[in-house]
Amino acid sequence: MRAPKTFRLHIGIFGRRNAGKSSILNALTHQDVSIVSEVAGTTTDPVEKPMELLPLGPVLFIDTAGIDDVGALGEKRVAKTLAVFDRTDLGVIVSNFKEWGKYEEMLMGEFKSRDIPFIVVFNKIDVHPEDISISSTLDSVKIKYVQTSVLSELGIADLRQLLLRSAPADFIERPTILADLVGAGEMAVLVVPIDKEAPKGRLILPQVQSIRDLLDNDAFSLVVKERELREALSRFKKPPKLVVIDSQAFLKVAADTPPEIPMTSFSILFARFQGDLLEMVKGAMAIDKLQTGDKVLIAEACSHHPIGEDIGTVKIPRWLTQYVGGKLQIDNIRGHDFPANISEYKLIIHCGACTWNRRAMLSRIMKARAAEVPITNYGLTIAYSLGIFERALQPFPAALEVYNTVTSKEN
Repeated sequence: MRAPKTFRLHIGIFGRRNAGKSSILNALTHQDVSIVSEVAGTTTDPVEKPMELLPLGPVLFIDTAGIDDVGALGEKRVAKTLAVFDRTDLGVIVSNFKEWGKYEEMLMGEFKSRDIPFIVVFNKIDVHPEDISISSTLDSVKIKYVQTSVLSELGIADLRQLLLRSAPADFIERPTILADLVGAGEMAVLVVPIDKEAPKGRLILPQVQSIRDLLDNDAFSLVVKERELREALSRFKKPPKLVVIDSQAFLKVAADTPPEIPMTSFSILFARFQGDLLEMVKGAMAIDKLQTGDKVLIAEACSHHPIGEDIGTVKIPRWLTQYVGGKLQIDNIRGHDFPANISEYKLIIHCGACTWNRRAMLSRIMKARAAEVPITNYGLTIAYSLGIFERALQPFPAALEVYNTVTSKEN
């Protein structure tokens, strides 16, 4: 089974039309992933290729359209290319010494402004030899580069090594989902409702990832349905370190879990693992400021077809309406599209983004912060709306402190 995108280093390949981006990707993967042609603009939409880049592990290469595309259709292609920045962990600028100029400088500026590590590939070195003035300038600002020729495979091995050396440290040393809250040799109880949103024969991705995280870190896990929790807890000689639940079962599980046992939800764990928990705690507290008629954006990473009692389109709107005491204007979006007019919203509520990489979720948080719009996620919203926010934050002292500090200031 392939590793989910969450755990893959996303490597975005950028450059002008016909710079050799697709050829570089094909050479790296040893496959004809992208169509290669002498005709400029062959790559239209971003092309993704998952692979193993050892010893780093699973990565996802993203081949993009030329940043210099022209015309009405070209503008749309460029917009798609620019959107890839939002989920790029490591950037690759493909160019050559003859064409290096404003487009490449623009790409470097975009990477620097977003604090994304990047490297430069001077392709077609057999046709366009090194320009010392360009390479010396890059050396002076410590930008790493490599020279390649896809036709002869010159420099491809060096490129692989440079990619390995340039991977961001926070990806390699990424924190756990929940194992740090449990500890080696200790127990976590995972409460997994089996409902319409749980595909037959499978668990949903955050549950699977949490189980694997505990196994990888030598912790125990017990998986039960919500109606079996009370019986399961009664059989323990030593209480579990943590109870984790599906946010939709908060009230039932909170009633059955002794107060001395820390409790939270998969969604809140992913607010920390995929995003910025402290920022999202502040965002959830903005629910108190919502008024009838306010606009709220509910965003979901997946593009699945919603079921009758869908959490994003039905349940959360219902709970928010009950909490506010009046009808809200709620917009729902799915996938990587994100509206440009987010400043119109009083609150953004996001799913856990378990199918994305962390960079994509952080990009949305940064956009919300720039627009001065509070952002939170499903689990935090549900806990706040149901009045068990402090209980759900019990395993996270820093988040609980943020909540108490903001509350004391408002009172």
